[in-house]
Amino acid sequence: MTENTTDRPQITKKFKCPTCGNIATYAGAPGERIIVTCTSCGSKGRATLSGTTTPTIGFSTNGNAIEVSHLKKMFGDFAAVDDISFSVKKGEIFGLLGPNGAGKSTIIRALCTLSRPSAGSATIAGFDIVKEDSKVREHIGLVSEKMIMYEQLTARENLKLFGKLYNLPNAALNKRIDDLLGFVRMEKWADHKISTFSTGMKQRINVIRALVNEPEILFLDEPTLGLDPQSTAEIRELTRRINVENGTTIILTTHIMVEADILCKKIGIIDHGKIVALDTPANLKKLVSGTDSTAFEIEISNLEPHMMSSLQSLTAVKSLHQEDPTHIIVRANGNDSFDVIVDTLRKDGAKILMVKNLEPSLEDVFLHLTGREAREKVTENAPSQMGGHGPHGRRKAKRIR
Repeated sequence: MTENTTDRPQITKKFKCPTCGNIATYAGAPGERIIVTCTSCGSKGRATLSGTTTPTIGFSTNGNAIEVSHLKKMFGDFAAVDDISFSVKKGEIFGLLGPNGAGKSTIIRALCTLSRPSAGSATIAGFDIVKEDSKVREHIGLVSEKMIMYEQLTARENLKLFGKLYNLPNAALNKRIDDLLGFVRMEKWADHKISTFSTGMKQRINVIRALVNEPEILFLDEPTLGLDPQSTAEIRELTRRINVENGTTIILTTHIMVEADILCKKIGIIDHGKIVALDTPANLKKLVSGTDSTAFEIEISNLEPHMMSSLQSLTAVKSLHQEDPTHIIVRANGNDSFDVIVDTLRKDGAKILMVKNLEPSLEDVFLHLTGREAREKVTENAPSQMGGHGPHGRRKAKRIR
């Protein structure tokens, strides 16, 4: 067993590897969390140097930080979460994508031990969410849809209050708070009351509040809901940094398609409590486009009916749609379809002003799978600008269906 993070050991504790049962000692300062590696099987985990019992560090033997099997949550006769299964690799950003009311937050509450599932099982960092709920809470952080802070306390006071809930020693906690405030560039606002902050500043503090205990797994439940575009971009960048710089596994719930596309390595699309699709963003988009299908938007200043007829006669063209007097959308198969389309138009005397390659969006995937718009259930207090995110705005979904 090797000690990876402490230079001045003050106490020693024994570590029992949950994978192979090997026991060895490790050292560090009281209250310090360190990464330990089992010299017998190579498994890794984190330990907190506190208490008197032999600590056991939770991690999965197959590299999964989270494993969910046939999880179900009933409210009377209503299945809010309906027999879902998925796993999340350590260090991955995993997205749960779907409209409000789809069951995303109910899943998060169950995985964070705030609500017991009606059936099924799940492990977080190797610990069962029902049988070992207290162990689960030692390894996670939660940023819920509602901000959890006290308005009349300062940023520093809020962070210290929540740090004390984990029994962190004062010296270690104060250093952790300083590090976190620096991480989100809020040092000069540390001693200002939360009530004086903008919504974006409050959310930055809200996010690092969930990092005080140095969690291995962070749950972000709609972290950008209600934020202006600038604050939304800041929280997205903060999410990425937490994952890349700290190696934190992140579970992100959102109904904003572009957010999931930008951040997530793998996505589960939720509809009516069920996972209707589970894959990488790129592979999910292939559900709409097919592996060799491409959509083009073409602007032609002198568009004529015979040009449309010529395109329709091409074997490579799968579909053709005219959006306005100068714009057409062409979906075609084959790697050389672009050259074939452009050559055909030029032979017909078309004056081509612009050609744009249109990639399917995750919203198109959602429409393809569910037959309804992903944000139709968004509550009235959600900002209107969310509908305009993405490179093609309101026209993109129309273009490639």
